[in-house]
Amino acid sequence: MQDSDVPEVRTLAERVFNQLQDAIVRGELAPGTKITEPGLATAYGISRGPLREAMRRLETHRLIERVPHVGARVVKLSMRELLELFDVREAMESMAARLAARHMSAEEIAGLREVLAVHERQTDLSRGEAYYQREGDLDFHYRIVLGSHNRMLMTLLCDDLYYLVRLYRTQFSASGARPQRAFVEHHRIVDAIEAGDEELAELLMRRHVSASRENVAQRYAAVLEEEAATTVTPIQRRSS
Repeated sequence: MQDSDVPEVRTLAERVFNQLQDAIVRGELAPGTKITEPGLATAYGISRGPLREAMRRLETHRLIERVPHVGARVVKLSMRELLELFDVREAMESMAARLAARHMSAEEIAGLREVLAVHERQTDLSRGEAYYQREGDLDFHYRIVLGSHNRMLMTLLCDDLYYLVRLYRTQFSASGARPQRAFVEHHRIVDAIEAGDEELAELLMRRHVSASRENVAQRYAAVLEEEAATTVTPIQRRSS
């Protein structure tokens, strides 16, 4: 490959990575779905080189995993792993909120309120159907972590665990009255940060993530139960 081709390949890999991670986060590629390079290459109309780079990034971000004798598949956490992920998130994001109350500038807080204004205009939120947040700067939690000004938290929450957390937040957290409640909770957290009340900001974020944890766990348990009910072994068929 010539040097002049490298930027184009990287651009293709970046585009495919973004398409695939969005499809995984939204559930279009469901947890546990087996994925193959030939299938993806055909679906996205690209060569194996950029695809392999995109898949390496997805694996680094823990969105896909390689299973012996199975191949690559979209990651699927056990209930225990899911709860452990949210335990870590609760501890670290509440710390990030405390530090944000200490360090965020008036300009950063204004930007955070603008993010919430964008969210309020979403039709899915107004209908109480969902509360889907775009990644990065349009993600409320992402902005809070940046506002902590703590590089270690940024690495852990905005890189290492970010996409995996988004996957379960997006697919399983929005149901019933939860979207509107989550939106109100976001506003209260910003109020505490703006007031410089570190303890309140930490407490509100801890409660917020804990509520999300319970909601996600209930919905995920229902999905796992439904999957188990539809999985009938040959022995079960013969005995029925």
